[in-house]
Amino acid sequence: MVITRDTSRRRQEISTLVRERGSVQVTDLSERYGVSMQTIRKDLHFLAKKGVAERSYGGAISADAVNVVAEPPLETKRAANPDAKARIGALAAAMVRPGDSVVLDSGTTTLQIAHHLPDDEEITVLTNDLDILCALARKEHIRVVMLGGALRRRNRAFYGAQTESALSDLHVDKLFLGVDGFDFERGITTHYEPEAMLNRKMAKAAQQVIAVTDRSKFGKVCLHRILNVEEIDDLVTDATEEDAVQSAADRLGFRLHRA
Repeated sequence: MVITRDTSRRRQEISTLVRERGSVQVTDLSERYGVSMQTIRKDLHFLAKKGVAERSYGGAISADAVNVVAEPPLETKRAANPDAKARIGALAAAMVRPGDSVVLDSGTTTLQIAHHLPDDEEITVLTNDLDILCALARKEHIRVVMLGGALRRRNRAFYGAQTESALSDLHVDKLFLGVDGFDFERGITTHYEPEAMLNRKMAKAAQQVIAVTDRSKFGKVCLHRILNVEEIDDLVTDATEEDAVQSAADRLGFRLHRA
């Protein structure tokens, strides 16, 4: 009876963890509870049958986080986690050196990078985001290149064949990639298909791909995949030790920068 009670309590705690974090890993849970990985897999299978989580390679993700097709309004995005985004933006901006050419993807976190970039005439920034353009236009020296196209008013950014064509013959040093969903197994995802297509073009043009996201995006999976996580070079985030991002970085081969 004690074993049954321990199992029930452990599964309830794992259920709470997967809802709070968005995803959990078998190895981490095995160490946390001092039980075998096979026992944890049985726990996750039980939670999957209950509709709490969906299994993924090496763990499970919250059922609520899978196929997040409802994109929040821009004002909602702007209001979410502003302090974390500001810290991430400052740290990411510090990675830009004089002489660099960089792409700032659309998004509220990449907008913070624009705010924190030094006003240096030796830095060139390309973007498809109208708000980022406005932020950079207030700086006197930084060189700004707008990627044109069709305006999507929902997030005040440009997309389409014209935007993608502008990247075809370009090579840049760094891409700072914003995300809607970030799952270690299912990849980096977004709500909007043309954005995924454009982001892949940006990544192809960049020597270094740097994902920027606050920890609320971990475990979320949107409809359209941009890249696999192992395709990025760096991740700038506010993740804590409990998010187990360092172990994923070691396994998947990207550098982790904590803001």
